[in-house]
Amino acid sequence: MHHLTRTQQFTRSSLDQLFALAGSLEKQHDDSLRGKILASLFYEPSTRTRFSFESAMMRLGGNVLTVENARESSSDVKGETLEDTIRVMNHYADIIILRHPEEGAAERAAKISRIPVINAGDGTGQHPTQALLDLYTIERERGKIDGTHIAIVGNLKYYRAARSLSYLLGKFNNIHLTLVSSPELRMRDDIKTYLKKHDVTFEETDNMEDAMKRVDVIYQTRMQKEWMSEEEYARLRGRYIITRPLADSMKEGAIIIHPLPRVGEIMADVDDSPHAVYFKQVGYGHSVRMALLKTILNGKSGRRD
Repeated sequence: MHHLTRTQQFTRSSLDQLFALAGSLEKQHDDSLRGKILASLFYEPSTRTRFSFESAMMRLGGNVLTVENARESSSDVKGETLEDTIRVMNHYADIIILRHPEEGAAERAAKISRIPVINAGDGTGQHPTQALLDLYTIERERGKIDGTHIAIVGNLKYYRAARSLSYLLGKFNNIHLTLVSSPELRMRDDIKTYLKKHDVTFEETDNMEDAMKRVDVIYQTRMQKEWMSEEEYARLRGRYIITRPLADSMKEGAIIIHPLPRVGEIMADVDDSPHAVYFKQVGYGHSVRMALLKTILNGKSGRRD
């Protein structure tokens, strides 16, 4: 793999290899990417994804160039095209981490970039590395992915990480999805067609309370104000909220994951529930991104304590 723009690029075998490497890197440092430079090119605000990649690169001995909110602090303000910016970055860095508000932007960048491009979120398209860490969290917490019943809750129409995760789940066996949303925010037809093609069974419902009692994993999403009309956001933002009583209704061993940030859709008193693993999920994501960088940049082992 040279570029990572969408989760369909992965096979079951490549996922197994990536997750095995991520497991070996948990809480470790090495210098296998010493001398390499990562360019964070973010046209949208980000804390977790940008810091996660930058920290991962530093823990592998590499260096970082970073631009946050590039729409206001880069040559984009002067009218430079994304393609020209990528061409310039090719002279400064060894890999580009790109977040952009336009769906398909990562593919555009990859077409003209000599160095690897990793999609860190492109509009309402995909967010492949978030989906990878979501999947890795499920494996680490449950010990397996096959045979898992997952409920994806809330903003299914616009949530790019949920779309990316759905593509990954099609590579596993005996997966069942419960898609919980209001009718206006149901999963788009392209994902449902993909799930059917890959024998992932799914049901659609607006009943979160019932789903929480039955599933192995609750994947809670937030309403993304940036992709919705003001009227739609105001009407739907409080529709699905996980309270402590709802968390307590989950079966033993079931988990709650969330890409973060949360904006009121998981109450604070859920945090110490045995089902809540969304802050552990952040750490798992760091290891997955270290593994990705090592894999794409061919970093050899060379751990230092």
